[in-house]
Amino acid sequence: MAEIKVVIIEDHDMARMGLSVILSSNPNIKVTGMFSDGLEGAQKSIELNPDVVIMDIGLPTIDGIEATAKIKAVNPDIKILMYTSRESEDDVFDSFRAGADAYITKGATAEQTVAAVVAVSEGASWLDPAIAKIVLTNLKRSEPVYERKGEINYRLGKDLYGLTEREMEVLALIVDGLTNPQIAEKLFISISTTKTHVHSILQKLYVGTRSKAISMAMKEGLV
Repeated sequence: MAEIKVVIIEDHDMARMGLSVILSSNPNIKVTGMFSDGLEGAQKSIELNPDVVIMDIGLPTIDGIEATAKIKAVNPDIKILMYTSRESEDDVFDSFRAGADAYITKGATAEQTVAAVVAVSEGASWLDPAIAKIVLTNLKRSEPVYERKGEINYRLGKDLYGLTEREMEVLALIVDGLTNPQIAEKLFISISTTKTHVHSILQKLYVGTRSKAISMAMKEGLV
């Protein structure tokens, strides 16, 4: 796996340092910058060009949503992982409107946080289960709140659960009964990447096992 360069934008010192320690425990992740101010963090992220920016929402000068929009306007290839305690619908959808690629809460475990960073760096999307529930609840009661090209597109129909094109391919192979190694071989990806996709699929479908994912896929006509 190639080295993943990460910038952390978080105004709480302990949270910022804790994230750095957690991420640095993974030999494939390198923290290249840490900032406490939204505007400075956005400007430095554009300069440093990391693979992933971990972005808090409640930041001084400008908030994380505006900082995300500034980064994406200049370099849409930088992946933005929102990392916050906020779980309101406005914050969630405003973050994605600004261009965020994923959303994880500060209650996530160290393992989940590392997995989210790896997944986002590889082009997979990541939604904290609590956030996925907010998204699905919103979609079930109304029209799509937004549409964004690419990775996270919450349209009705097959895209109801926010599955990426790659995740749809993986889900179809899961339904066909393939194991992770077989899926990896079939799609020419690593087993680690396959596991990341499977984990993301289970989260988005709000199920805990592959068998339940298969049942949901068949029931909802996803494959």
